[in-house]
Amino acid sequence: MTTRPPKDESVSAEIEKLTQEILNLEKEIKECEQKIRQLRDQEDPSKNLFFPQEIFNLQQKKLMLKTEVEIRRKKINRLTFTDF
Repeated sequence: MTTRPPKDESVSAEIEKLTQEILNLEKEIKECEQKIRQLRDQEDPSKNLFFPQEIFNLQQKKLMLKTEVEIRRKKINRLTFTDF
């Protein structure tokens, strides 16, 4: 029979996992921002060179990632401030 870790340990482990996920998501957000910036810099109206779809998709991805970060932060807050 396996013993369950004390709630404090399992909560700490969950918070650590969520924190690491937040860091990874924030890294992805920065990558999206860099790609958006690169695409905007490459646009050239005189040559009729635009990347609206690519920029839009990256902006959508960035918003989705920010939402995921917020969800994880709320989970951490819930774990931190909930009495077990």
